[in-house]
Amino acid sequence: MTRRDALALLAAGPVLGQPSPKHTFGIEGDRFVLDGKPFVIRSGEMHYARVPRPYWRDRMKKMRAMGLNTLCMYSFWNMHEPRPGQFDFTGNLDLAEYIRTAQEEGLWVLVRPGPYSCAEWEFGGFPAWLWETPDIKVRTTDPRFLSAAARYMKALLAHVAPLQITRGGPVLMLQVENEYGSFGKDEDYLNAIRGMIRGAGIDVTLYTSDGSSPSMLAGGTLPDVASVINFGGAPEREFANFARFRQNVPRMCGEYWVGWFDHWGERHHTGDNAVHLAGIEWMLERNIGFNLYMVHGGSTPGFMNGANYGTVRGSKGYEPDISSYDYDSPIDEGGRLAPKFALFREAIRKHLPAGETLPDPPAPLPIIEIPRFTLDESAPLDALPGKPRTAERPLTFEALAQDYGFVLYRTTARKAANQRLEVKELRDYGVVREGARTLGFIDRHAGETGLDVTLSGSAPLDILVENMGRINFGPKLLEDHKGITEKVTLGGEELTGWRMYSLPLKDLRGIKWRRAHAAGPAFYRGGFQLAAAGDTWLDLRGWGKGNVWVNGHNLGRYWRIGPQQTLFCPGCWLRKGANEIVVLDLHEGGVRAIAGLNNPVWETPA
Repeated sequence: MTRRDALALLAAGPVLGQPSPKHTFGIEGDRFVLDGKPFVIRSGEMHYARVPRPYWRDRMKKMRAMGLNTLCMYSFWNMHEPRPGQFDFTGNLDLAEYIRTAQEEGLWVLVRPGPYSCAEWEFGGFPAWLWETPDIKVRTTDPRFLSAAARYMKALLAHVAPLQITRGGPVLMLQVENEYGSFGKDEDYLNAIRGMIRGAGIDVTLYTSDGSSPSMLAGGTLPDVASVINFGGAPEREFANFARFRQNVPRMCGEYWVGWFDHWGERHHTGDNAVHLAGIEWMLERNIGFNLYMVHGGSTPGFMNGANYGTVRGSKGYEPDISSYDYDSPIDEGGRLAPKFALFREAIRKHLPAGETLPDPPAPLPIIEIPRFTLDESAPLDALPGKPRTAERPLTFEALAQDYGFVLYRTTARKAANQRLEVKELRDYGVVREGARTLGFIDRHAGETGLDVTLSGSAPLDILVENMGRINFGPKLLEDHKGITEKVTLGGEELTGWRMYSLPLKDLRGIKWRRAHAAGPAFYRGGFQLAAAGDTWLDLRGWGKGNVWVNGHNLGRYWRIGPQQTLFCPGCWLRKGANEIVVLDLHEGGVRAIAGLNNPVWETPA
């Protein structure tokens, strides 16, 4: 580290490895104050669960180089408490180490602990096991929900409390709930969440974050808690709205949307850099704080993408999110500096306090290409099922105590028929088969509820159902149970007598491979050799729909409908020498080969 970099870090924030100076942070009139002096929060959002741990520091250094002095972070309840009372704060979920790393890199920290997070994350971060309690109401004063939330918040905040600024750490503020004004209006509920936070030993400044409309601010704030607003442009208008709600208080944009997320089947979103830049400059000129959402989005791992319920092809419908969380951020999904990085850095540099300078960005991480290789081993997905659950009617994922992945629904053989098969309600994607024969697909996203089938009656009827991600925003998140949630009819007659096989796909070690291509939904395995590891984008064009695992890491979903045609594979998960890849494809046929590219591919077929 150069002397200039060291001085910049000292000016921007705390540094570990040195005696922790005593700092203070709070509110005086209409300003945030740090050590008794006005302080403008220049923050960027980055989620530790979306960025491989070996890359945390690299991304934070780039944040500092862009001119940010603060890191904002969500935590996701479903990752930290996968089953009731079973907590995980290790590896990529070690949020205390994440916060300490931010401090070492000269960043203050804003913590958004939930229990609700949104963030285009499965069920907004809520664990699916909550719905194993019949009729539980999340985000309300339902005592069953509050009891579970309090247990989680206590466990999570035990890792945060020692890192508050009041104890020598970098944590300046904590958020109470998250955009509650977009969901409801219940001050008792918000006070219950605040009580959990204070009860866990949190004594720093608290804040709420909402849109600037009167209804959102009225529903999502508490009278004695700081309030910030979220928007993606026109800050003058947004803060004029806020002024009608509160005056003579600090002004801050809690989420300044510099890009947007993508749903499957849409075109990849890119933002207007000129608009975003003008907004940043407007806020800086008025000493208004902001949090860039996202400064670095990263990737949503495995089955953790969420979904929305909005307008699909002209009518309301289910909109699952893709695995990339690139967000058109200044630091792209692969950690590279996008064009807006330099624009934002220059705008911030012009408004730095006296004596503060910006460090240079770190050297880029290596990017590699991988020559195309074939996956010449396979195994049918339906070879995995173990002991089934039985019921007259299909059971949901939640009734089966299953959170993510797939459930195979099987009923006994029927007589030959040429009729309409209807599934009410299938959530979210179904593969219909009779024995070894694929009859078709049912896609909730496309508004499909069934298909015409010709049955021989000589084999079981299977419906393989994929959870494509629970809705994470709005009132529909209260009811998005997964699987076959009501009933199945054939020619108008209900089918009963179901066997249900859980396929969470958390452990693939039981797969028995063979050198052939399996029929129907199947796993494919291949290997590739590397002279040196590096970041790459795996090209899934020519495949159908499924997930990819590399050296045991579930990289996320692919689907030929786009816009995402590649999956980012971090170099820290690759190794010199032999590497293994496993692909689950729900569709038959197609190309069974993959290459590693040096850039992502965004394509949405017509």
